[in-house]
Formats: sequence, structure tokens, C-alpha cells
Amino acid sequence: MAAPMQTLAFDPADAKAALAQLPTRPAVYSLHGAEAHAEPYIGRTPNLRGRLERLLQPSPKHPRRLQLAGRVRQLRWRITGSEFESLLLQFDLLQDAFGAKCLERMHLGSPSFVRFLGGNPYPRIVITNRPSQREADWAYGPFPSRAAAERFADETLKLFLLRRCIEDLTPDPSHPGCVYSEMKMCLAPCYKGCSDERYAEESTAVEAFLASRGESRLVTLRTQRDQASADLEFEAAAAFHAQVQRVEGVRALASEMVRPLSQLRAVILQASAEPDEVAVFLYQNGHLSGPTSFSTIGMRIQNEQSGSTSLFAQPMAIEPVPEASAEQPIAVSVGLNSSEPRSRIPRGLLESRLDEALIALSERSGTPSTTVRVGHLALLKRWYYRPEVRRVGEIFFPGDDGCWPVKAILRGIGRVAATAIAAECAKG
Repeated sequence: MAAPMQTLAFDPADAKAALAQLPTRPAVYSLHGAEAHAEPYIGRTPNLRGRLERLLQPSPKHPRRLQLAGRVRQLRWRITGSEFESLLLQFDLLQDAFGAKCLERMHLGSPSFVRFLGGNPYPRIVITNRPSQREADWAYGPFPSRAAAERFADETLKLFLLRRCIEDLTPDPSHPGCVYSEMKMCLAPCYKGCSDERYAEESTAVEAFLASRGESRLVTLRTQRDQASADLEFEAAAAFHAQVQRVEGVRALASEMVRPLSQLRAVILQASAEPDEVAVFLYQNGHLSGPTSFSTIGMRIQNEQSGSTSLFAQPMAIEPVPEASAEQPIAVSVGLNSSEPRSRIPRGLLESRLDEALIALSERSGTPSTTVRVGHLALLKRWYYRPEVRRVGEIFFPGDDGCWPVKAILRGIGRVAATAIAAECAKG
């Protein structure tokens, strides 16, 4: 569980003495005045003491700089291990202080989704930034931008014959139709160009395509391609292969994060503010929980003395050894950020640690408010869609069976720990 906020009384007449007690580490902080009703000043910084010295110590060289010293009576802060943790904590503090205005203060907007209107008699797909929780099974995303969602939806429609018109249809043979029906890109239910059963079949195929990010279509096409090839129908096989490539191109427009909103779950790993630990976060039911600490003591981080991030193929628990006698000392493993020896641990203990961490995080996630749901998803989306060279940390999604990839997560913990060690070595 994350450490509580630390508190320090602040006397403007002796600001230097108070500021000297602050650490020079990354943190999220809040400044409070004497009046209980006064709004706090909330921020985050890579250097807590340096930032508050600039805010709270008068500077004759910079008379126009914001000076808060005369109004502040209390400092609160919490050390953080990563920018991801800082942003989440800053959002939670702003949400407690300002309510829904925290979204505007952090420039967080609701992400874009492709929504399948399955409740319509003649379903279609639209782009939305406000997916209904009642229809969360039919909202697919989040996408990095509305333009990305629109492109994915447009390319998806080119693979099917679903309608693109936006009005509620009352099929009538006298309906003039539209350009898509003339181009044979729509089944034209508007003038009864198909039966309701045929349109429902096409709608089901589109829904399956969105839910599986194209995998449902690929399975069918690959089976047909392989069968045509086995029957020596090479022209048909080539045609199916071309369709496979086209679907793969559309599939590439949706990242692994794009899935039904009701099924969006993720484990996020970040560096911890504490030594020998990795911070674990859980996104579930529209809520980001965490961090909770995963102890890395006893894990074999390959080439840890040099800070190498090269990894082993299997999870990292060190095998237990028989109890040592006086002539045979016990073999030990060195802690990640300590020179003290650590006892080796059984292989299954790491899996148990991870299970306990995920259970603890699951218990924290309740029913979030609309503001929290939008804010947490926007924070996760903003971090995930950064360029990989700037996205610090790792993320894991459940498999098709709904279970977490435990061994993959443990390997990810090893990579995050190794990166943290390398960073500490670089500083030292």
C-alpha cells in the first residue's frame, strides 16, 4: 500500500529551516493556507526541495515570480517512484479538492471509442467520447485520438456491408438508397435490399470483428485459404490471402489496448520509491488502483551488478537449497539495492506475492464516479500511447481465458527492477 502523505508545518518567517527538511526526490505536494476553506496548491516535481524553494523563498532577482510563502502554513507531500504514480496521485488529490474541475486542470478528456449500436434494429457503428456504461460491451477502445478511431472504423466498414447512414431506418422499397448501396458497399436495408436475417448476420460478424480486433475474421479467412490451397485451387487461395493481408492491415490500426470497455483490465508496472520493490497498479472496472509494492528480494536479476537489462527466459525465483551445516554455508542472493545478503526463496513464492498484490488491488477498486472513471482512463490512455522510447514501465493484459499472464508479469517486474538498478548506477 502507498505511504501516506507527510506533513510539515511552515513558518514564512523561517522558511529556510522548513525547506531544509524536505528531500530532493520526485514527489507530489500540496501547499495549504491557514484558512480551512482555502484551496490548496497541488503539483508534482522531480525535486521536491528545489521546487518549493523556488515557490516559497522570496527572490529579489525574480520579483514577478509567483510567491506563496506569505499564504502557506502547511506542506504535504509523498515521494513517488515514477511519473505514472505522480500523475495518478496528483489527479486523486485534485479530484478530492476540486471535484470534476480536476479534469480541466490536468487537461484530461474522455478518450475516443468505436461504438457498435447493437440496440438499433439495424446496427451501425459510430465514434463516441462518452460510451454508455449500460452498453460497455459494445464500446471498443480507447484509441489514441478521435482521428485514429475514425480511421479504424472506416477501414473496418470497407470489409463488411454494414450501413453507414445515421438515421433510424424504416425499410421501404420506394426508398432511393444511397451511393454506398449503388457501389455494393452496403446491404441496403433501407429499401429492403436484403432480409432482416441477412443484415443481422452481417451485424454479428462486425461485432465479433470489433470484439476480437479482427481475429474472428482472420480465423475464417485463413481456414478458407488453407482449404483452397489443399484443394489445389490456387487462384482462390491467393484471393483469400489478399483478404487476410487486408484484414491484418486493419487490425494493425487497433492496439492491444483496444477491447470492449467492460473487459478492459490491465496490470501496470512502475519503478518504486522504495528500494528492492516494484510498484504494481491495476486498472479494472474503470478505476486505477495502486500502487502496491512487490518485493524483488530473492529474484535473480541477471547481471544486476552492472545494471544490465538482459533477461532470462523463465521467471526469476532462485531455487531453495538444503539447510546448511557448519561446514557448508547457506547460499544467498544479494538484494537489488542493498549490499546485505538475502536468503533464497522458493520458486512458487514469487507467484504467491503477485497473487497477493493483485488481490489487494482488486479489493481497492470499487464503483468509481464518472469523474474518476474518465480521469483514470484518460491517464492510462495518455501513458500507453506515448512513443515507446518515452513510455517508462510495462503493461500486461489478461489472456483470452481472462487470466493474468503471471510468468510474463514476473519477467516484466525483473525488467523494471533492472532498469531501476541501471538508473541508480548511472547516478552513483
